[in-house]
Amino acid sequence: MTTNKNILVYPVILHPEDDGYSVEIPDIDNGTWTQGNDLEDALLMAQDAIGIMLEDKNDYPKASKLENIVVKDDDIKTVVYIDMEEYRKNNPKTVRKSVTVPEYLVVLGKKQKINFSAVLTEALKNKLEI
Repeated sequence: MTTNKNILVYPVILHPEDDGYSVEIPDIDNGTWTQGNDLEDALLMAQDAIGIMLEDKNDYPKASKLENIVVKDDDIKTVVYIDMEEYRKNNPKTVRKSVTVPEYLVVLGKKQKINFSAVLTEALKNKLEI
């Protein structure tokens, strides 16, 4: 068990198909499915599916124990881990934020064709040391 609450580990079931694997993630959203062309792709797609489903959440679903997962003969059960902090950094979604700044800075910034969103993003990253 990990002590970092941003690193999540969930069981997945890989179902072999003629053209790759379908992947079942039973603990996410009452069962989430994805697919991959081969084993590596299937595991990466499972990781991405977990990230997409949980990116807006702070409380994550509890993971089932791998030994409690029942599979059919050809199926493979394993675990997939994801670092949600890293996932959010690598898959940022933007939001509109209204801010108040002195008018003269807006005028000067427009003259210089400054991208205000880029400046705010850079300043926040510097301030947060990320």
